[in-house]
Amino acid sequence: MQQYETVIILTPLLSDEAAKEVIAKFRGILTDNGAEIINEDNWGLKKLAYPIEKKSTGYYHLTEFKAPGELISKLELEYKRDERVMRFLTVALDKHARAYSEKKRSGAFNQKKQQTEEVAG
Repeated sequence: MQQYETVIILTPLLSDEAAKEVIAKFRGILTDNGAEIINEDNWGLKKLAYPIEKKSTGYYHLTEFKAPGELISKLELEYKRDERVMRFLTVALDKHARAYSEKKRSGAFNQKKQQTEEVAG
């Protein structure tokens, strides 16, 4: 199974509860089709680089998972069908991206910063 990362941008008109419901729907699609979810990161409401559908903000959500390749087309079809999803991007992670994700999840980047602050203090 290949490791993937997908970012979706949901419409800002949703409440927090509705956004969580949409994310749960896609998490269910992944797990029901044999994917293993590694990490999820809700970035919340962010300003968009350019307006999409006359909206300047959107709810961002990142999901990192392992899945068979044929599941990606099925997942992206569901993204396209759901009118609450403004944009999505799914990328296959190579060995360098997987290593970077592992370091980010373990907090290795923040530890160096904290050590520097302790030495300076």
